[in-house]
Amino acid sequence: MSEQSGSIWRDPEYLALTGTAFARAQAYSTLAISLALYADLFGTTGTVEGLFGTAFAAVQLLIVLPLGRAVDTGNAKRYLLAGLVVNVFVFVGFAMVSTVEHVIAMRMLQGLGSSLLWITGTTVVGEISPVDERSRWLAGYNQVGSLSSLAGDLVGGLLLTTAGFVVTYGVLSGVTVLAGVAVLLYVRRNPGGKADPEETTGFETLRDLLGRQAIRSLLVFRLAFSVGKMAVLLFLPIYARTEFGMSALAVGGILAGGKLTKTLTQGVVGEYTDRLGRKELFVFVGAALYALGAALIPLAEFAAGTVPGLNLDVWTLAVALPPAFVVLFAAFAVCGVADSLRLPASMALFVEEGEHFDAVAGSMSLRSLVWKVGQVVGPLTIGVLWDATDVFTAFGAAAALIAVGSLAFIVLYEAEPDPAAVGASCD
Repeated sequence: MSEQSGSIWRDPEYLALTGTAFARAQAYSTLAISLALYADLFGTTGTVEGLFGTAFAAVQLLIVLPLGRAVDTGNAKRYLLAGLVVNVFVFVGFAMVSTVEHVIAMRMLQGLGSSLLWITGTTVVGEISPVDERSRWLAGYNQVGSLSSLAGDLVGGLLLTTAGFVVTYGVLSGVTVLAGVAVLLYVRRNPGGKADPEETTGFETLRDLLGRQAIRSLLVFRLAFSVGKMAVLLFLPIYARTEFGMSALAVGGILAGGKLTKTLTQGVVGEYTDRLGRKELFVFVGAALYALGAALIPLAEFAAGTVPGLNLDVWTLAVALPPAFVVLFAAFAVCGVADSLRLPASMALFVEEGEHFDAVAGSMSLRSLVWKVGQVVGPLTIGVLWDATDVFTAFGAAAALIAVGSLAFIVLYEAEPDPAAVGASCD
């Protein structure tokens, strides 16, 4: 087993698949900083900023189930390539935006490309991985995404600060094209596809999946968690830019705190998840910790006069970091550790549930579908709440939703046995 474990990073197909995660995550994190710059440039309200998130998720909500079935029944390689092509068009479009409406339109196109890459890539990795190392393979896949997000935060922030939008989007396009070449060369012709569409991920299969209380408890958790987490991911960089005037590089540095802790810990946590079992406890503890990180964000309001500012030299660029930077960096670092605890276990649970019905992509699609519902509703709701109240109420509501969702999940999850265990007892 150790020999098999060591070979994971020498497998060209696995590396090509992780390359799509690298391109997707780098684009997402860099564009998150761009959104903060656009919000400052166009003087947007919290409600409009919420639409940046809602537009992205609305497209994904519409396509997630049909896409899951298409991946189960068709050629996943083509969907990976299509997602990469769409992302290149996204970068070209963002380089040309001149109004808020243009930003929202490009976010919709970005949502399409991101879904194509995320659902397809995750499904393929889950299906080609050895059963007893699935959490490790998925954790490694996501660890590459986390590392890429970290690069997007730092390199993307630096490029946006020093070179502007066009050069930054040109670099992202180059990375995406390279990922596409790797997929063409090394990913098998039809990875993870099923031969008979009638035997996978139809409405009957989705109904069977939803009949499982374990799936329902996971979906309830995902819904609550998505609202809270997307509020953090969307509004944290905007908050840093518009309230404290931080540069794109400083905003990227804040986001890098969470990505760094997530990258450093996720692989190790994936191995412990496989070894110790009880994946639901990893999900619960990780979610509770994320709620804590979200609740810490508004404390940046009290940083001035309490926490010293920082002055750094990044190559030839002098960067002044206000006291709020330290608070926001620490809060998002907590969120990164939380994600490393939660994410590998959550993904493995959905894959295991899908295997009972020979519909892994269908299970992952349900996982993504519920996330998109929260992602559509959440940013706009939190943005309206912020406009009506204040930053403490907005991030406090996000943290409370995560906490309630995690409690509901842990109470409901173990009420129903694994179908495999039931079948074994009947035999």
